[in-house]
Amino acid sequence: MRRIGFLGPLSEQTQLQWTTAFVRGLRDHGWIEGTTVSIDYRWAEGRSDRFADLAAELVQQKVSVIVTAGTEPTLAVKQATASIPIVFAAAGDPVGTGLVQSLALPGGNVTGLSNQSADINGKRIGLLRELLPNLRKLALMANVASPIGVLEMREVEEVGRNVGIEVVRLEIRRAEDIEPAIEKVRGRADALVVVTEPLANTNRMRINTLALGARLPTMHGTRTYVEAGGLMSYGADYNDLFRRAAAYVDKILRGAKPEDLPVEQPISFALVINLTTAKALGLEIPAMLLARADEVIE
Repeated sequence: MRRIGFLGPLSEQTQLQWTTAFVRGLRDHGWIEGTTVSIDYRWAEGRSDRFADLAAELVQQKVSVIVTAGTEPTLAVKQATASIPIVFAAAGDPVGTGLVQSLALPGGNVTGLSNQSADINGKRIGLLRELLPNLRKLALMANVASPIGVLEMREVEEVGRNVGIEVVRLEIRRAEDIEPAIEKVRGRADALVVVTEPLANTNRMRINTLALGARLPTMHGTRTYVEAGGLMSYGADYNDLFRRAAAYVDKILRGAKPEDLPVEQPISFALVINLTTAKALGLEIPAMLLARADEVIE
């Protein structure tokens, strides 16, 4: 039986849809959990300070390949081993954050799938402008202790400059920073963009509750935030990314090297809108925008 390591940044329950998609993907390639492969899961429960220890545990288990979700856990595993193959199921900017040398030629022992999160911030802001034609000042919440947080902050600021929107930084490093950050822009911003990463994801319900209290429409990167009361999300289909990550694992278990497997991009994206939150904010979603939504939560 081959052994697969899996390092998740959140909790088992939070990532259940994604791991289910991954296990189904393995089955599609002939690998059955508990029969032909075993999966050793490690969950950081939203605590970035646990990544290094959990990565070391998986390395010590001498697994054949380690699957990760997100930039930070992948960096932690990369620092823990240069020999065990690593497959990231979703990473914001694999080249910009140093996970791989290039998308076509990853190099080293790391490859996987990009969620293109940093690349589609222009689309997210465009969707906000459809909803809020008078959008002038945009609050941006990012964990500046996270590589993807810093990178996406620069991306959003560049988009803002190009379209004439002022971007106000809300820098957080811990859960206690969230409330004062939102209070900082109460009555002073037209909307809030939240960078998707473990700290924000763990506190997504709190962020959305505080944003609603401050009358701030929110834009997120994944549907889990909208399920937790956020207004909108636009991003890659994570279930599809995790299903496709199983194909990388299959190739590696059959002898392929990560350095020879190019990083792939998402093939499907989803716009999710929470009508209950829109109503609470007193917003009417334009019919054209609503018609393009892949999912509407009521």
